[in-house]
Amino acid sequence: MKQRSTIAIIWNSEAGRVSGKIVKVHTKDLDYKGYTHHASKDDPQYEIKSDKTDHVALHKGGGVAALSTSGIDA
Repeated sequence: MKQRSTIAIIWNSEAGRVSGKIVKVHTKDLDYKGYTHHASKDDPQYEIKSDKTDHVALHKGGGVAALSTSGIDA
C-alpha cells in the first residue's frame, strides 16, 4: 500500500474559521467551478474538504494554516 500524508488545516471563510483536510495538491493551472485557478510547483493550490460540511474548495498556501499531520494508508 502507498503511504500518504493527511494534513488537518484551518482557514478563514466568510462564515468564520473552518477546519478540514487537504485532499489534493494542484501544481498546474486548472478550471474549477467555472474559474481558472493558477498553480505551480512553487505556488500550489490546495483542494480542501471541510470537516463540518464536506464542501470542497481551492486555496493558495498563504490562506491556510496546518494543525497537524498524520500518515495514513491510501
